[in-house]
Order: sequence, then C-alpha cells, then structure tokens
Amino acid sequence: MSRNENPDQSAVSVIGLGQMGTRLAQAFLAAGYTTTVWNRSTAKSDALVAQGALRAATVQAAVTASPLVVVCLPDYPTVQGVLGPVAENLRGRTLVNLTSGTPQEAADAADRAAGHGAAYLDGAAMSGTRLVGRPEALFVFSGSRDAFDTYEPVLRSLGNSVHLGADPALAPVYDTALFGLAWGTLAGFYHSLALVGSAGVDPAAFATVATAHMPFITSLLTEHARQAQSGVFPDDDGTVEVHRAAIAHLAHTSATHGIRTEVPGLFRSLLEQAAADGHGASGIASVVETIAKGAHNE
Repeated sequence: MSRNENPDQSAVSVIGLGQMGTRLAQAFLAAGYTTTVWNRSTAKSDALVAQGALRAATVQAAVTASPLVVVCLPDYPTVQGVLGPVAENLRGRTLVNLTSGTPQEAADAADRAAGHGAAYLDGAAMSGTRLVGRPEALFVFSGSRDAFDTYEPVLRSLGNSVHLGADPALAPVYDTALFGLAWGTLAGFYHSLALVGSAGVDPAAFATVATAHMPFITSLLTEHARQAQSGVFPDDDGTVEVHRAAIAHLAHTSATHGIRTEVPGLFRSLLEQAAADGHGASGIASVVETIAKGAHNE
C-alpha cells in the first residue's frame, strides 16, 4: 500500500458536518491542527470557518488538503457516494471513517480504500457529542495499526482513542455492543427512577446513591467476562435462582406501585430460560450462555 513516508501530522480534513462532524472539527481546531472542512450544505461550515477552519469548495479539495481524512456521514452508502468519484485522490492518505454501520460495511469500505492505495481505520464515537475533545470521551478504532500509530496524537485530540485490532469490522462490533450495554444500563436506571419516584423520592437524590453503587456494578464486568471465557460460573455473586427470585420481587413491587414491568420482565424471562437450560445453581454470569445460544437457534 502506498503511504507517505513522513506524513504531515498537523493537518486533517473533516468531511460531513452534522452534529458529530462539527464537534470533531472543533476538537481538531482546539488542539491546534490545521483543519479543512467540507459539507454538502456549505452553511454548516460557516461557524467552523469563523473558528479558524479552512473551507474546501469540493470534496476533492478536502481530500487533497490533508494526509488524514476523517469522514462522518449518515451511513456507508453516503460515504461511498461522496468519496467514490474522488477515490483516486485518497492514494497515500489515511481514511478514518466515523460513520455508524455494520461490520460487513466496514470490511467493504476497507477493501475499497486499499484498492485506491489508502490506509483505513473504521471508528466509532462512544460518548456522544458532548464530551468530544475531552479525555473521558471514548473513541474506538480498528484497521491499519500503522495508520493508527502514525495519527494517534491527532486522534487523541478527540478523546481516549483505543485501537481494537487490525480487523476493520471490530469497531462497528464494539460500537453496537457498547450501545447495547449503555441502553441496558439506562433502561434499568429509568425503571428505577420511575419506581422510586412512585414513592416520592427525588430523582437527583436517587441518582447520587445510584452513582455510588455503580463502582460495584462495573467491578463485576472483568470477573464475569473471565467466567464467560472459561465457561465456569461460581456462585459468589449469586445464583441464577437467587437472582430470579429478586427479579420476581422487583416485578411484583413495580406492578404494585403502578410501574410498567417490561424491563424486569425481560430480565425475568432470561433468568427463567437460564434455569431451564440447567444453570439454576450456576452463577449469574451463566446467563450469557443462554443469550448466546439464542443466536444459533434463529
């Protein structure tokens, strides 16, 4: 693959200036990088130009302005539609695609980039737009390790940038998995807010206690991941049957207080299936085997 031996690491182009693309460009500008921007609607670049960005009149101009080209568009077909006509101009450059999509779309995009002599990184912003540019913002990338190592200082201006591996499909896999983790956590929290609210508890007061409880919850992740890998599930954190009884209590209490029970109902059904699968006396992490088994039965 043709690469610049000493690429200029002070310049970056951002294509696509939606809410996320705009925040990416602002983070690059704040870190002192020469930032060229392009958007189909030129009005979206006005504020960035006022902040010091360079406006590219065309996609080709944006691509050729920098050795690092960051794309953030609605979907992969749009990326192909925008970059396809100017793909030859990507030769020797690194393309970073922060567009959400499927693992197969990421693999196909990487193949197209390689066919045009460009290094490729697929990526995902895991902390929304509010934290972009701060150390606690998580960005995951997969694809060319050399490209990541070369431009890590630039990507670090976006937040905590983590390289997952050489397979470009890993970033969208992590993206969707972490999204599911976030929504599982939030769904439990929203249900909890409704439940304590029915008892007249102030939401902010509950959130303070819930936040103090989270270190215990997060402490389980590494240990339970190890158990899932080994297939051995000790009962230190409670058995499936113990948790099934607790969830039944949660569902009953919720119904008594007039709260919808879909959230505990989901957990209850998973625990009941895990027990039916023979994991009743196993540790709670054995539920992962019941969830995984479903994928093979569909």
